[in-house]
Amino acid sequence: MKTIKSTLLLAVIAIITLAFTVKTDKGYNVGDTIEDFSLKNVDGDKISLKDYDDAKGFIIIFTCNTCPYSVANENRIIALQDKYEELGYPVIAINPNDPKAQPGDSFEKMKVRAEEKGFNFPYLFDKGQKVYPKFGASKTPHVYIVSKPAMKVEYIGAIDDSSRDANAVKVKYVETVVNELLAGKTPSITETRAIGCSIKTVK
Repeated sequence: MKTIKSTLLLAVIAIITLAFTVKTDKGYNVGDTIEDFSLKNVDGDKISLKDYDDAKGFIIIFTCNTCPYSVANENRIIALQDKYEELGYPVIAINPNDPKAQPGDSFEKMKVRAEEKGFNFPYLFDKGQKVYPKFGASKTPHVYIVSKPAMKVEYIGAIDDSSRDANAVKVKYVETVVNELLAGKTPSITETRAIGCSIKTVK
C-alpha cells in the first residue's frame, strides 16, 4: 500500500511540475539571446535582423492595426524610428495577430495602414504566428529592445508610462534604455508592464 501511495504521489508531483513548467514558459527573458527571423514586410520584401549590418541593436515592437492602444502609440513609434534609426537602433514592428481572428489585421489591411500613417519603419506580418510566441509577447503593443552583437534582450515592456495619452507621458522607458545603451551603460530599466490588447489567435 505504501508503495502504491508513494508511486501515486510521485505521479501527481510530476504532473504538477509539468503543468507548472508549461504555464510559466513565457518566451524570452531579459538577458536571453534571441533567434533571428524572416518575415514579410508591407512592401513585399522579406526582412531579417541579419540584414542590418550597421545596427547596434533593435527596438522590436509587436503591434497591429486594430488595437486602440497600438493606434494611440503609432506616432510614438514613428518618432522612435526618426530618432534612433540613424543612431543604430531601428524600429522593427511586427503584427502578431491572426487575421482569421481579427480581419482588420490582415496583410492587405497592414499595407493600407502603413500607407495612411506614413510608417517609416518595417511593418512585418507574423504569418502563422511563429515569431511572437518565441518572444513571449502577449499584448499589442509589446516592446523588446535587443542589443548586438550578442542579440541580447535588454528590455521588455511598454513604450512609456502612458498607454493611451501621449501628452501624459512622464517616463519614456524605451528612450531611457536606448540612450543608456548608446552611452555604454547598463539599462536602469529592464522590465515594465505592457498594456494593450491581447494577441488574437484562432482557438
